[in-house]
Amino acid sequence: MAPSNQSLTAEYRASDAATRSFTQALPGCSRTPATEERTAYLSALHTSVGKMQDVVNAFLTQKMEEDKNAAGSTADAATDAKEEENYGEEVVEDEG
Repeated sequence: MAPSNQSLTAEYRASDAATRSFTQALPGCSRTPATEERTAYLSALHTSVGKMQDVVNAFLTQKMEEDKNAAGSTADAATDAKEEENYGEEVVEDEG
């Protein structure tokens, strides 16, 4: 018998006490699944993780825009493009 009500859940918590929960439903899977059932469950899990990532990324992008607007940021498009281009990389500035 497959357990019911399984879900993938992520929670966002900010320092300003704002929270948001994200949930994706998962199919049930028995305690001793056959290979086909295990494969189907893992495929559904993979799909759910991708959907969750898309929803969380959209939320975080929106949150970043709200924070940027609240701070009255006057960063121009060139600065934004440079930061996005170098995202995740160490940038060494020239001193001269």
